[in-house]
Amino acid sequence: MMLQYLIQEFEHEVNSTRKLLQAVPEKDLAYKPSPTSWTMGELAQHIATIYYWYVGALTQDVYDMAADHLERGDTNDIKATLALFESNVEKARAALKSLTDEQLQDNWTMKVGERTVLGPMPRGIVARGFLFNHIYHHRGEMIVYLRATGNKVPGMYGPTYEESRGS
Repeated sequence: MMLQYLIQEFEHEVNSTRKLLQAVPEKDLAYKPSPTSWTMGELAQHIATIYYWYVGALTQDVYDMAADHLERGDTNDIKATLALFESNVEKARAALKSLTDEQLQDNWTMKVGERTVLGPMPRGIVARGFLFNHIYHHRGEMIVYLRATGNKVPGMYGPTYEESRGS
């Protein structure tokens, strides 16, 4: 039953993420709010990349990020980032739909080479924390980036503040 809820949430939130990434303008991809922050293009690409990690998190018991290579493209090309997003969403969807509720209880570990960076912990907690919540966190950052550059933020859970004020 839990898996069905995750799949429904995934499908709903993918549409919101898509709307947000489609709102990222090419002209502001180099914007970064501080010297230690990512550029808007880097942040957009990171959001698109998280969907790729569903495969390693949901289909492998130990995911070694050092052994996994994803061709991401140029962070200054929003069309390439949107294509990466769409491709990764398909992979993520297939990985999610390949699971059973029982597999959500199996332990999972993330490594970079020999170093353990996350886990072991139940795969269901990984799905919620490392995948779903991770995306939501970075979407919130992207909303701040868009507003800071004077761009329109799409409504994801109803109208935005600006839309509700008639702006």
